[in-house]
Amino acid sequence: MNELGQRPIMPVKVAVLRCGIVPQTGTLLAGRVGDTALTKTTHKIIIRWYKDIKSDDWLIIDGQRYNIIYSLDPYNNHERLELFCEVII
Repeated sequence: MNELGQRPIMPVKVAVLRCGIVPQTGTLLAGRVGDTALTKTTHKIIIRWYKDIKSDDWLIIDGQRYNIIYSLDPYNNHERLELFCEVII
């Protein structure tokens, strides 16, 4: 319990996954309305389909944190997920 009488939120490792990282270029972000999900995207991370990924999760890759903005299941065939992420410095 903390000083407010609440239990602190502790991060928990859910899984260890292999992934591919694709940096998104500045041309992808040009011409978009400010503060949309796509304007925050800095990287696309491709993993095998994993059903428990949510947009409030994050990834740690080589010590760098990537917040998941949204995920996409191309063609809805449950083969892979494309996670559009924002790097947290």
